[in-house]
Formats: sequence, C-alpha cells, structure tokens
Amino acid sequence: GYDPQDPGSTDVPVPDYAAAIEGATAALRLGIPRDYFYENLHPDIQAAMETALGVLKKLTRSQRDVAPFATDASYASVMEPYVAILSAEAYEFHKEYVAKSPELYQAATLKRIRAGADVSLSTYMQSRRRLDQARHAAARCFADVDLLVTPTTPVPPFALSELGDPNTARPLELLMLHNTRPLNLLGLPTISVPCGFTAERLPIGLQISGPPGSDATVLRLARAYERATAWHQSVPVMNAG
Repeated sequence: GYDPQDPGSTDVPVPDYAAAIEGATAALRLGIPRDYFYENLHPDIQAAMETALGVLKKLTRSQRDVAPFATDASYASVMEPYVAILSAEAYEFHKEYVAKSPELYQAATLKRIRAGADVSLSTYMQSRRRLDQARHAAARCFADVDLLVTPTTPVPPFALSELGDPNTARPLELLMLHNTRPLNLLGLPTISVPCGFTAERLPIGLQISGPPGSDATVLRLARAYERATAWHQSVPVMNAG
C-alpha cells in the first residue's frame, strides 16, 4: 500500500488481487520484445519459451513484436543512467556506515558503494532525466499491447562454486540479471513463473510484465498460464553432492 514517507510510493487504490487473478485473459494483447531479451538464449531456454508462447497464444488475443526501449535495442539508453543513479543513491544511503564501519561490508560491495562518491550532481541529474525519458518510451509501448513476455534469464542458473571468486562472479551475476534489471529500473510490475527445465533439470522461468499499476493483469495471465500447464507443480532434481 501507499507509504507517505516514501517519495517513490504512489497513492492509488489497491485492488483485490486474489479475486482479480481469476479473470479472463482472452482479450489481452501480448508484446514480445525479441531484441535484447531473446538474444543469445541457451538452446533449452529458447525451446521452452517457444513452447510457452504457443500456450499463451491460445490464452490471449494476440502477440506482436515490440521494442520498449527509448532509442535502441541494446538498452544502453536505459542502463547507463540507471547505473549512475544507483551508484549515487547507494553511496548517499551508506556513506555514514561505510565511514564508521567499512569492515562490516564485503570487499566487492564496499568497492561498488564507494564508486558512487564519484558521480557528480550534473551526471546524476542528467541520468534522472534520461531514465524518465526511457520510462515514458516504455509506457508508449503499452499503447499497442497490454503485457510483455520474456524469458526470466537467458541462461540456466550457475553452480555456487562458479560464483565463489569475486573477480569472476560479477559478470555471471550480471548475466543472470540481464532480463530482469531493465524491467525493474523501468518500474514495470513483473512476475516470473516456471515454464520448463533444461536437459540438466535446471528450472526455466517465463517473465510477464505490464505498465505501472497493471499488477492485477500481470497476475491474471500468470495464473492462467499455470492453469494451462503443470510446470509450477514440478521441482528440479536436487544434487546433495
């Protein structure tokens, strides 16, 4: 609900989400942002997504390719200002604690937080403007579609052993965030639902996103997809070794 102490909180009526998810989905128009989100997918994820889109085609009105970003498909126009804003705001929030007790932070985290001190006010203000422009461009995308459908990640989960080295873990972490970060920074309500497994029985996710305030619609399509499939009732094989 609305938090008057949070400047990012919106004072709008909150619907009954539990009741809303039972509604019909036949009139929904789906957007498929193949540029960026569907590029360089693991073959098993590519196959699972094509199957999932086939299921969704039967549940909704239409599917069409869309481009939700402001200037190009690479989404650099979104990510660059986001990184500057995130760095500056993270430093502003943590600077007192970093100065008093830096030993309480992991080295990699401390390094990223301190980098925010180098973001100038001018860069921060320009980044805020660019991010607002990107969000307006994404909003225009929803003039022709109701929801976006993407893979949750382009690759399967990595083993924890692959994430142990901080010098090599960050690129892997960013790869796992490849499809989720843009939707987060654009402020789009999003849900991930199971849509299959890789050949190694690692889970694959289907991501459904909508414009701000469309949480109930996002949940409704997710519910319809789960009813049409059984992936949410399956579990991956856990290797105790």
